[in-house]
Amino acid sequence: MGSTVAAILQSISLVANLQQTATNGLSNLGTFKAPTFPDFLSGPLQNGFPWGPRTAARTNPYENSPTTGVVRYYDLTISRGYIAPDGVNKSVILINNQFPGPTLEANWGDTFSINVNNQITGPKEGTALHWHGLLQRNTPWYDGVPSVQQCPIAPGKSLRYEFKADLFGTSWYHSHYSAQYAGGAFGALIIHGPHENIFYDVDVGPVLLTDWYHKEYFELVKQVVSKTRGPPPFSNNNLINGKMDFDCSTIPAGGPACTPNAGISKFNFTSGKTHRLRLINAGAEGIQRFSIDNHTMKVIAQDYVPVRPFDTKVVTLGIGQRTDVIVKANLPSDSVVFMRSNIPQRCSTATQPLALAAIYYEKANRTKTPKSNPQTYDDSKCGNDDLTISKPLFPFPALPNAATTLKLDITFGPNATGFNLWYMNNVSFRANFDAPIFLLAAAGNTSYPFSPQWAVNNFGSNSSVRLIIRNRIGANHPMHLHGHNFFVLAEGQGEWDGKITNYPSTTRRDVQIVQGSKDKDTPGYLVLQYDTDNPGVWPFHCHIAWHVSAGLYVNLMEQPELIKKKTIPQTIVQTCRDWSEYSGREVVEQIDSGL
Repeated sequence: MGSTVAAILQSISLVANLQQTATNGLSNLGTFKAPTFPDFLSGPLQNGFPWGPRTAARTNPYENSPTTGVVRYYDLTISRGYIAPDGVNKSVILINNQFPGPTLEANWGDTFSINVNNQITGPKEGTALHWHGLLQRNTPWYDGVPSVQQCPIAPGKSLRYEFKADLFGTSWYHSHYSAQYAGGAFGALIIHGPHENIFYDVDVGPVLLTDWYHKEYFELVKQVVSKTRGPPPFSNNNLINGKMDFDCSTIPAGGPACTPNAGISKFNFTSGKTHRLRLINAGAEGIQRFSIDNHTMKVIAQDYVPVRPFDTKVVTLGIGQRTDVIVKANLPSDSVVFMRSNIPQRCSTATQPLALAAIYYEKANRTKTPKSNPQTYDDSKCGNDDLTISKPLFPFPALPNAATTLKLDITFGPNATGFNLWYMNNVSFRANFDAPIFLLAAAGNTSYPFSPQWAVNNFGSNSSVRLIIRNRIGANHPMHLHGHNFFVLAEGQGEWDGKITNYPSTTRRDVQIVQGSKDKDTPGYLVLQYDTDNPGVWPFHCHIAWHVSAGLYVNLMEQPELIKKKTIPQTIVQTCRDWSEYSGREVVEQIDSGL
C-alpha cells in the first residue's frame, strides 16, 4: 500500500487543506455542491417524454432517433491555468477555468450548439474538441479531429460546433489536438434518454476516473516520441472527479509546490434510495477497476449502449469507455464508505494507482474517514470483462459475413530516423493540420499515394467492414472508432477461430480493449464489424494518449462518392483560413502525430 493511501486510511477526519478553487478551479465536481441530474431537460413532450414513444429496448437508435427541435447552447473557452488537483501545483489546460470541464447536457434528439474559443497562450497552441461516441450523421465535419475533419482552431479564434444528440447515455468530450486532454482539457457529456424498467431515485451524474501526471503534457509527449527506448511515462496519481491526496514527501528538492491532504472527492447517498453513477475513464493511459465498498453495482449501459442489467462488484474501464451503474444505498443512514478506482499495475504504468473518494449517507459525519474494506475481485486480465457477460438491451445481429475485411497488425519500433513509434500495418500516422482529409475527399480527392503517413483506408461503396486487429506487443490498447458503434465479434489471445460471441445479441460499443500479446507467437486479437452507413473519414485509434501521439491510428473512409455530395459549412472553411494565416507566421511545434 502506498504512503498516500495509508495516510488517508489512518486519518481521523477528511478535512481538506486546500480550497476547491485551488484544486479544481470553478468546478464543483467532487463536492457536496455538485448537482444531481434530472430525468430529462425542459422542452416539448410527446407521450410524456422529449423523445416520444421511443424506448431503450424496442427502438433502433441508429435508424429511429428523434428530432426535438430544441437547441442547447454552450460557450467553452480553453486556456491555461494553474491548479493542484492532488496538492501538487502545475500548469494545465482548462475549459471555462474548470477541472474537469463543465458537464454538457441535452435530451436525446436535441441539437448542441457549442462555441469553442481558443485562448491558449504562453505558449500558444491550436485546439479542437471531439464529442466522444456521437455518430455525427449529417455533420461529419464537426467530429472535432484536426487534420481529418477540420483544421485546428487557431489561437484567438473560435469555432461553433452544431450537431444532433443522436445517441443517449453517458460520454465525454475532450481536446483531440496532440495529447492536450491529458493536460486537463476534457469534461462529461450527458444525453438524457429512455430507461424504462430501470428505476432509480437519484442521478448522481459523472464520476470521472483519470490517471494524473505532474509533468505538463507536452513534456510527456517529448518523452514518448524520442530515440530513447525507455519505459513509458508513469502516472503520478489517480483521481476521482479531479481530486485525490498525494504524499508530498516524495517530491524532490526543487520540485513543484505540494500541499498535503489536498482533499478527496465526496458524494451523498440516501439510505433506501437507488443512485445512478455515470463512470467515465477520461485518463491518458491507465485501465481503471472501479468499486464501492460494501455495495453491489448493477450495470445498465456501456458506452452509448443500454445493456441487459447485470450485477457486479467491480467495473473495468479502458481509456474512453463508460459504464452506467445503479447502486442501492442499503446501509444504515449514518454510514461512510470508500469509493475506489484502482489502476492494475500489471496492465498499466502508475506510480500511485489507487484513487479514493468518500460516500456519506444522510446522517453521517461528513468529515469522518471511512473504515470500510475493499471488494475482492479477479485482477488477472488486462482487458474488458468476458463478452458473454454483456448483451445489448436492443439486440440486432451483425452480418455473419462483412462486405470487406481489413486486417491490422499492431507493432512498435524505431522509424528511419530512430524515433520510437507505434504502427498499424507498418504505418505510423502523422497529421497534416493544413490538409484535412475529409475536406479533400469532399472536394473530390480520395487518394493520397504521396502521403502514406495519413494511413487512409478507402472502403469505397462496401456496405460493411470487418476489422481484425492483431496486437503483436505485450501492451493492451483501448481501440476507439469514431462515427459508429461497432459490433465486438470476438476478442482474446491467439488467433481468432471465426466464431462470433453472443450471436445474435452481439456486444456493441465505441471502445474495446485489445489485449496484449501473450508471447511472440500469441498475439492479442480483437474482431470488430460495422455497417458503412455514415459517409465520412473516421479515425480508428488506440485511446491511450501516448500511443496515439506516437502514431497508433488509421483513417477509415466510407462511401467516398457520397462524401463528394456534402456541402462543407463556411465556418469549417474559415477555420482553415484562420489556421493557415496563423501557421504561416508562427512556428507550430508538432513533435508527435498531432493527435
